[in-house]
Amino acid sequence: MEEIIELKTYLEQRNYPAALTLIGEMEEMSKDDKIYKIYSFMIILLLHLIKQNAEGRTTRFWGFSIRNSLREIQLVNRRRKTGGWYLTLEEISPIINEAYPSALQRAALEAFEGQFTEEEINQKVNETEIKTEALGMIVDIYQIGK
Repeated sequence: MEEIIELKTYLEQRNYPAALTLIGEMEEMSKDDKIYKIYSFMIILLLHLIKQNAEGRTTRFWGFSIRNSLREIQLVNRRRKTGGWYLTLEEISPIINEAYPSALQRAALEAFEGQFTEEEINQKVNETEIKTEALGMIVDIYQIGK
């Protein structure tokens, strides 16, 4: 909110270079917020994919959680007025890589009732396969959203 007041002041003072700089900063803050939200839902998506892969089974809740995470990623990333996406697939892929360790850590606490360490869970799954599956699900969202 402070930024809006500051922007208004710059515009009233006809200080357009400062106003444009502030707008750029606000755009960056908005994108950072979207990245953080996508990252958070990516952890949940990966968590349940890891648990499915490790335990060789699924539950209705895990399926629901995966679908919900995908819907939330789509909702956060979708440009409403202009269409398209805030983050490209090339920008989503590193988020998957960054979120994986946190998802693995949570999976170690939840899968097999927490009996295994992160390293042991990671040995039970195919990390590349899980990341590829997650990216494929995101690609499907992009295809549907065209």
